[in-house]
Amino acid sequence: MKPTLFIPLAIFTLTLALLAWGYYRSRQFGKLGILSWLQLVFLMSPWVIYFGLILSGVFLSFAALLFLLVSSTVGYVILGNQVRKTALNGKSQTDRPSNKPENLAAISETQAPEILPPQVGMQTEKLKLQQASKFKPIPANDLKLIQGIFGIETFYATETIPYQEGVIFRGNLRGDAEEVHQRLSKSLSDRVGDRYNLFLVEGQEKRPVVIVLPHSLNLVDEGIPQKVLVGILVLANAYTALSLSGQIAGVDLSQHPEQFFTAIPFSVGIILILVCRELAMRWMAKRYQVKMSWPFLLPSSQLGSFGAFSRIQSPIPNRKALFDIAIAAPLASGLLSLLLLVVGLVLTARGLGGVEIPSQIFQASALVGSLAKLILGNALHVDLISIHPLVLLGWLGSVITALNLMPAGQLDGGRIVQAVYGRKTAGWTTALTLIFLAIATLINPLALYWAGIILILLRDLERPMLNEISDLDSDRDALGLVALFWMLFTLLPLTPAVAERLGIGS
Repeated sequence: MKPTLFIPLAIFTLTLALLAWGYYRSRQFGKLGILSWLQLVFLMSPWVIYFGLILSGVFLSFAALLFLLVSSTVGYVILGNQVRKTALNGKSQTDRPSNKPENLAAISETQAPEILPPQVGMQTEKLKLQQASKFKPIPANDLKLIQGIFGIETFYATETIPYQEGVIFRGNLRGDAEEVHQRLSKSLSDRVGDRYNLFLVEGQEKRPVVIVLPHSLNLVDEGIPQKVLVGILVLANAYTALSLSGQIAGVDLSQHPEQFFTAIPFSVGIILILVCRELAMRWMAKRYQVKMSWPFLLPSSQLGSFGAFSRIQSPIPNRKALFDIAIAAPLASGLLSLLLLVVGLVLTARGLGGVEIPSQIFQASALVGSLAKLILGNALHVDLISIHPLVLLGWLGSVITALNLMPAGQLDGGRIVQAVYGRKTAGWTTALTLIFLAIATLINPLALYWAGIILILLRDLERPMLNEISDLDSDRDALGLVALFWMLFTLLPLTPAVAERLGIGS
């Protein structure tokens, strides 16, 4: 099989397998499960059609693919509203207080809640043993005050389990999760101040669980070694950005350091894209009062930089906050890069080129190739084409944005998936992304670099949010889908047959 056909075939096969697996799992949940599966169908259908046609030798135009994506997103949002209505109706029937004695009885100690992340879900006896040996139990006066925040109208606590320096409460959620969490958090603050944080997460058997932990346990401080590492990475990124800029300008800075200033303009463009990403993310984090670590830049001789990752160092309020923080960076850098790319292509069409590249390079990205064909037209029917440097800058920025949108761990895409679909799905997409990158190394060694970064530094999901129960709204669901679609459309190459139909390359 030709290597260029491997990626479309792999995605097509994986999509069909995911749909079949989703249908098999959804049947046991009745109407709600089938509706959720139909959402998955709408989500995956554009790629089933697109890659299926590619394998058949038929290429959809950019407008046709965009129509499929928009239609898919609209259908997903409509079904999402229906899923929420169905779930809310079912919840209102099953969560009514019951007079049966067993609902008010204490639950067996061997049924301690399984709370994510895994290290939190432990058996009660093990929890007590750890607390006795490592942690100072929560003061009795504080525990009594904390127990007083619960009630029949918010969260009816049926079991109290000591956990580390805090406590876990099992029980029944009464009302909307967001409203209940706000009421419980306010009541907790009124009684004990800001000494504790209250988490509303999903426990065993999909039942809501409340965890109360000391505020000090949820803060992470940076040490001097980390700050030194940040400084080293900044210098390394400056070097790789300048080296790449020199190559584009046709200058070897190692041999001709006196021509240093010729590499400044392009490297400033790369830095501008990175700064735009960081400022957008940190502005959004500040809105939600979430503390971020210093940015750890990732140097790259191929792209000048792979971007940066920043760890979240304080509790995240809810899934909405996690989504907004995750989407801010790719939205800012993606729009800026797209603008630079389009402006560069328009200037190229007007004869304002300056950098000669093989026209075949435009086959490396479905997004860039489609835009180049749309703006440059028949000018791509040559071996070499002179393009404006802004085309390369916009292209590099788009790739940096797309790489960080991969649905894995603490990358932007991984955080988006965790916010939209939950922790379990995010774990699956992280594993699948690593598998896909491992296979992709047969075609592009760059995939091995990213697989290593994710596996070593970013594979873990974000810590539990203060409120993990409340779902996102449909607008954010749709925006998350568009971001993931954009990532695929940017990173996936055009096959030779499709490139030939478009007339890209001689």
